Amino acid sequence: MANRTVALVPAAGRGLRMGGTIPKQFLTLGGLPLLVHTLRVLEAEDAVHEIVLAVPEADRDFCLREIVTRHGFTKVKKIVAGGERRQDSVRHGLQAIGDSAEFVLVHDAVRPFLTREMIRRVLEQAAKHGAAVVAVPMRDTVKQVGADGLIQSTVDRQRLWLAQTPQAFRLSLLQEAHRKADLDGMHGTDDAQLVERLGHPVAVVDGSGENIKITRPEDLAIGEAILAARKGQPS
Repeated sequence: MANRTVALVPAAGRGLRMGGTIPKQFLTLGGLPLLVHTLRVLEAEDAVHEIVLAVPEADRDFCLREIVTRHGFTKVKKIVAGGERRQDSVRHGLQAIGDSAEFVLVHDAVRPFLTREMIRRVLEQAAKHGAAVVAVPMRDTVKQVGADGLIQSTVDRQRLWLAQTPQAFRLSLLQEAHRKADLDGMHGTDDAQLVERLGHPVAVVDGSGENIKITRPEDLAIGEAILAARKGQPS
């Protein structure tokens, strides 16, 4: 189990902002489902030993047949039913992992442009600190706005970062964070927030502007451009 890492991919979202009826993780980018692009990088990285997927209950058979088997993802060992919220899906995935690893790498199914270098760097920092996230510094000017729609102040952006995934944790630490959040009825926007609540430090690793989350139709067009620019480049 020493240094064994399981990648946990929550892929149970319905993608309401996308419109339509197809879950966004199954929408195509460059002729392949978004989830396939994501899994290819995780499958190729030696630091990842196993992959657990959390998908909608109704899509488990489809995912096994059309995603995992068709594309030959041998590291995907478990496909579990996701929950209503992302946090629920991660919790279900953690239950499936049990105590079979030392580290867990959580990555959004709809961030298809992660790189193997990101995975290695975030795991390296998680080994040092127990928890680490990929993030990018805020570049835009940030305004605090009141309920009346008027600007109240300009926020100092020098210490503000935009969190991405992958996020890596000692497995026992993330399990504890989820147990505490579930007990308290707390719903975070990412896993790092749950770990922060324990008072545990979380390291930051430089991410990339290309590591976008596909949530709206226009993101697919941006994704196609990134994919075209990456052709022929190493991951």
